[in-house]
Amino acid sequence: MTHELKELIASAFNYHKNQERCVMASVVDLDGSSYRKPGVRMLISESDTMTGAVSGGCVEKEVLFQAAEVFETGKSKMMTYDGRYRLGCEGVIYILIEPVVVTEMLFEKFNNELINRTNLKLESFYSRSVEEVSNILRTQIILSTGEKLYLSPISDEQINTETSLVFKQELPPLFQLFLFGSEHDAVQLGITASQLGWQVTVIASPKDPKTKANFPGVHQVLHLTPQDATMLTIDEESAVVLMNHNYATDLNFLVNIIDKKPNYIGVLGSSKRREKLFNELMDYKPELFEETLDTIYGPAGIDIGAITPQEIALSVTAEILALKRKREIQSLRDKIKHATSQNN
Repeated sequence: MTHELKELIASAFNYHKNQERCVMASVVDLDGSSYRKPGVRMLISESDTMTGAVSGGCVEKEVLFQAAEVFETGKSKMMTYDGRYRLGCEGVIYILIEPVVVTEMLFEKFNNELINRTNLKLESFYSRSVEEVSNILRTQIILSTGEKLYLSPISDEQINTETSLVFKQELPPLFQLFLFGSEHDAVQLGITASQLGWQVTVIASPKDPKTKANFPGVHQVLHLTPQDATMLTIDEESAVVLMNHNYATDLNFLVNIIDKKPNYIGVLGSSKRREKLFNELMDYKPELFEETLDTIYGPAGIDIGAITPQEIALSVTAEILALKRKREIQSLRDKIKHATSQNN
């Protein structure tokens, strides 16, 4: 969801630069169940352009209609949408609609938080009454320094939240995917991952002439040696896929990034290649704990019978997402382990 907020803030900043007003709709509460949960947001411009979504597509028209009042009055308001009779979702969602102004200073401070990879804290003050139209209905972002960024154009004197309900949300840093390799399969994996909102970095050889233009949707292309990889900011909100099609290169990169403890390390190739990689890795890093080795998945991907580069990209990103969301799935790694144990 961090990438969705990033897109909304960037869009709001562009509207501000072009002197076009916009409002933000945020799902802040829920009775029952719905297609999407509290914390999702969308942006509506004065020309009725919508960025993001708060549902599967059925609520947005009503939000657009309600947003007209916010443009007219300049004040925030609440709306509800009862999906029990229209969608079969068995729930009522409460949506805060507020005017938003993202200045250059706010945009810069927000982006600094993304660059520094700190958790983003948001607070939305709201009411369950659709009759309330007020300046106290608003959203703020709390920076790692404690500073508050008000998305609505209000002053400190107007803030009185004692009677408001508050929806609190904490978003992790943008999820990163590092692709160590720059062949055609890296192109496809970069496209699929970027469509999920992940921040993709391709690591190419210093001799490789490819640039960002060769990898649609990726954040950056870096030309690094395995030793240079120690400088990369890889953390728990990161996944790594080794796909150099060169065993020695993959091993050298793995040795230099394994201590950074990414969430996932995928290795393309056969199970024999993975076992060889494990054995030689232990020669370099005998102190590694078993839980660190458990983050290595080879062959990378879930068992969907993937053959083409596009299918393999889907298989690998699905495995990463399942691991990130703590879901049990049939990994190719585990399938091959099971088959091996049965043969023995």
